[in-house]
Formats: sequence, C-alpha cells, structure tokens
Amino acid sequence: MAFGLKRMDVEKWKKEMAQGEISFLTHYWQDDRFPHCRTVTKAGCLDVEKLISWGRQYDLKPEWIDMRNPSRPHFDLLGEKQLLILKHEKLFHHIERFNLK
Repeated sequence: MAFGLKRMDVEKWKKEMAQGEISFLTHYWQDDRFPHCRTVTKAGCLDVEKLISWGRQYDLKPEWIDMRNPSRPHFDLLGEKQLLILKHEKLFHHIERFNLK
C-alpha cells in the first residue's frame, strides 16, 4: 500500500520514463513481506534494455523488473540498496523528504 504520493510526482515520473530516462519515485509503503521497510523507490524507464543496463551497475537482476503494468516497468528499491542508489544518483531530496538515513 502506497502513501505520501503527490500527483505531480507521479506525473513527472511517468513523463520522464516515457522520454527514455531512468526516473525515480519514492513514497511511503507498507507491505507485510517487508516489515522493516517503510519506503520504496521505484526506478523506472520505458526502454527496458536501458533499465536493465542501468540496473547492472547496482547488481539488480533483470528478472526483478516489475512488468505488471507495461507502461511502467521499474525496479523496486528497498532498504540499504535503496539508500545506496539514491546517494549514488545524487537524489538527496528523496533522502531528506522521507528521512532515509
């Protein structure tokens, strides 16, 4: 279940993905499978090959891409991997907004 999303953030994420960019969307999240994770970052791109290539640098496997909605292929980034990638991608506003430290 997702929380803390703003329409403009979702629209920006979808627009950037459609333009072939790797785009990031972070939000609060609750899932019983991951009780220690309170946020998730979706890293997506409509160009799946580009997404796969981008994911390799972080040891993300292609089979981890969420393809349930073909118009929004993305990796779900959680926990330490989420924080590591946000820092590496210089997405400090995501870290600050969701108090990820």
